[in-house]
Amino acid sequence: MEQKEEEIRINKFLSEAGVCSRREGDRMLLEGRVFIDGIQAKPGDKVRKGQSVCVDGKEVKKVEEEIFLAFYKPRGIVCTTAARENGEKIKNVIDYIGYPKRIYPVGRLDQASEGLLLLTNQGEEMDQILRSRNEHEKEYFVQVDHKITEEFLDGMRRGVPILDTMTKPCQVWKESEKSFHIIITQGLNRQIRRMCEYFGYRVTFLRRDRVMNITLEGLKKGRYRHLTKKEISELKRALKEDKGCRTS
Repeated sequence: MEQKEEEIRINKFLSEAGVCSRREGDRMLLEGRVFIDGIQAKPGDKVRKGQSVCVDGKEVKKVEEEIFLAFYKPRGIVCTTAARENGEKIKNVIDYIGYPKRIYPVGRLDQASEGLLLLTNQGEEMDQILRSRNEHEKEYFVQVDHKITEEFLDGMRRGVPILDTMTKPCQVWKESEKSFHIIITQGLNRQIRRMCEYFGYRVTFLRRDRVMNITLEGLKKGRYRHLTKKEISELKRALKEDKGCRTS
């Protein structure tokens, strides 16, 4: 009996090749940026060994070197690989950094916010960090437009109804009259801003200080650094534990 050639879904191929996360891969497919053997690919298509896959006109090859970066994103920079968004030319994070090898941002930090952004060429790790069910911590420092009350802090901690869902309980503590720290385990669109708006507060400054075990400490705004071996090891151990929890 003839053995069938192994095939994998195109979004998984892009992820394993270090191009992007599976979610981002699906977006690229819908935007018509991915081709298999010269034919425009669509979500759900599969790739066989030996086939040529191109993204934005460049052939995708399996990468061996692992790249993990921590970047202090300034305000005004968009966390995407695209040159345009909604038809408008934008300052995307990849062009801003100018890293010599292909990397992709892990999730998004909205244009009006600043702080820690992770970038990598490891698609599978990227997917795991982004999955909300894994409940990875992200810590922020926030300033708002008027005096913070205990009722506001308690409400933020318990959960807030936004985007047709209830945010998960989180850690919140006051820094000053108009500023606080918050640790969330979700990644809803503009989550913290929307949570504050629910209680009548407007965010005037938002900075992400930590993602899992990686912090902003020592990084200057607009600069990046490679993660240390210890940081990568701790990151991978946490991701491995996620897999173990799902299979047990």
